[in-house]
Formats: sequence, structure tokens, C-alpha cells
Amino acid sequence: MEKEYLEIDGYSIAYLDTKIGEEICYVLHGWGANIESVTPIINSLKQKYRVISYDAYGHGDSEEPRDVMGGEEYKDLLVKIVEHFGKPACFVGHSFGGKTLTLFASEFPEYVKKLVLVDASGVLPKRGMDYYWKVYSFKFLRKVYNTIFFWKDPSERMKSFYSKFGSDDYQNSQGVMRKVFVKVVNEETTSRFSQITAPTLLIWGDKDDATPLYMAKVFEEKIPDAGLVVLDGGHYSYIDDYGTFQAVINSFL
Repeated sequence: MEKEYLEIDGYSIAYLDTKIGEEICYVLHGWGANIESVTPIINSLKQKYRVISYDAYGHGDSEEPRDVMGGEEYKDLLVKIVEHFGKPACFVGHSFGGKTLTLFASEFPEYVKKLVLVDASGVLPKRGMDYYWKVYSFKFLRKVYNTIFFWKDPSERMKSFYSKFGSDDYQNSQGVMRKVFVKVVNEETTSRFSQITAPTLLIWGDKDDATPLYMAKVFEEKIPDAGLVVLDGGHYSYIDDYGTFQAVINSFL
């Protein structure tokens, strides 16, 4: 199926609609990804549901934001898409898509029949001594870099520094999306978990190093009606252990 486009608040938003079935299930991709990345999830659901997925701001074939956005703006985009296509529905979100859904489901419980969060973000990482060592080492490197290359324009100097020492997600983003990434990666949504009333399935890879399994335990503890299934896989557990994922999600939904 080919992507279609919606005009939302002056932005062109790409989406995919299987158009078959009465009940709707929305599927949200993760950060730095797109509709294509969640195709295995769409394929798992399309026999039973009308599946709608979309490229979030600055991802895939959707337009980049013109100003710095955070989780609330990504949640508002979902609200407008759901109000355009229909509600209530079931929702599935991977990684940042799951984080968006925690904001959405806590604010609009009447829209959500069932919720599936796959290797979701939203819990800030534990910060041990190794974390602080990395932070201070990074800051020290930045200071040294500024000293050595003092003759360069400051903005060009920082651009060069982050291109060498920034995280993969940071390096893969450009322009305003780099600032958006910095904002969203530091936002947590755990305070909203207790307000999620929909039956919630948590699916996690036991080897996930982006949103480690201990984060899933926080989701399970704080969301009132949540259950956790651990798969043999990493951050893309729905691909790594697709057979089990498919059986589990269809059983739940």
C-alpha cells in the first residue's frame, strides 16, 4: 500500500490506512523511524483490524516542525489524527511511539480500548557512576575541543564537535530535529502512568539496551491494569522474536 497525506496545522503528514475492517488500531513508530519500521506490527494486525499508521513530525515523509517541539506536541498530532479517522480504538506504540501513547492514553482514556507498549521510552535511565563519568568526560572533551579550535566560528566548532562525539540519534538528526531530539529524550512520562485506565500489554526484549528491561518493570508497577511479556530480543523485539510477538499481541487484542 502507498502512503497518503493529511494536512494538519499546516504540516503535511504521511499515513498508511489498510482501510479494511470496522475496528481501528493505530500503530506508532519510534524515534528516528517511520511507518516502514513498524510494518511487521501492521502485518500482525491487518487481518482483524483497519490499521492506521503515520510518520510523526520530522520522520519518514512527514514535514519537519518549524519550531522546537516536545512530547506534548507529538501527542497533540496523534489526537488530531484519531479525531480525523475515528475513535475509540486500540493503540500500539514502539519506543518513542509508546511514550507518546502514555501521554495520550492518560489524557484521553475514553479513546483507548486497549493499549500495547513495545520497548517503550518514557522512563528516565538510572544514573550510576558510569553515567556521570561519561557526562563529565563529554564536558571535558568539549572544553578541550573549544580551546584547541578557538579560531573556528563557535557554531561551526560545536557542529564539528557533536558530529564526532554526539550520540547516534543526535548525529542522525539535523537542524531543528536535533533540538527536538534533545528535548524529547530528556522528558519522562512516568507521572502519567497511574492515569492510564485501559488494559495494557507491555512487550519487551530481554536484551533491549535502549530502553532496558528494568524500565518495563516501572511501567508494569505504575500502570493499574498492565501485564508484561518478555521476548527473546533487543529494542526491536517485535522483529527479533516475531512469531512470539504475533501470537501474544493477537491473543491480547
